[in-house]
Amino acid sequence: MSTTKPHHDAESDAQLVYQEDEKTTIFYPRGLNIVWGNDPRYWRLPSDQEKTGPVDLVQVSWLEVTGSRENLAPGKTYEIGFRISLTQEAFGWNGSKVYVMAKLGRRGKYNWKRASLDAFTNGTPVEIPLANDKLKIQTTNSETTIFFGMYEVWSGKWKGGLRIHNAYIREA
Repeated sequence: MSTTKPHHDAESDAQLVYQEDEKTTIFYPRGLNIVWGNDPRYWRLPSDQEKTGPVDLVQVSWLEVTGSRENLAPGKTYEIGFRISLTQEAFGWNGSKVYVMAKLGRRGKYNWKRASLDAFTNGTPVEIPLANDKLKIQTTNSETTIFFGMYEVWSGKWKGGLRIHNAYIREA
């Protein structure tokens, strides 16, 4: 897909949002919105043939990766998170916190969890927020859409070497 837009908008291809079972939805990188994601100076998206492959952060000072899921079951609690890893060449994460945020509906108030990526330089994928500190949102009868994202926009530091394998919304 050739475009002059610097940001990657989530593609609507059914393979990009994969429902693993009736309780988990996995969002592969091409199914997410990535600020500066269409600029190879900043991100390396998986190819069209590797739709479920990870996206690699080359370098950014503004990290913003978002998505949403409509028509979730009303009255249920969902966990929101990202499966990420850091390459050995990762830089700029020392002392920076990544925020995973989610809200119910467009006008909802954000809930968030903070994660430090300092310890994840061995390349092994991990879920953030960590298992003992999951981000949870409960749907209502009138609102069943969750908006979510991963952000590091406050430090102003250049950072790179992050690999995003997927994001997920999972019934808790």
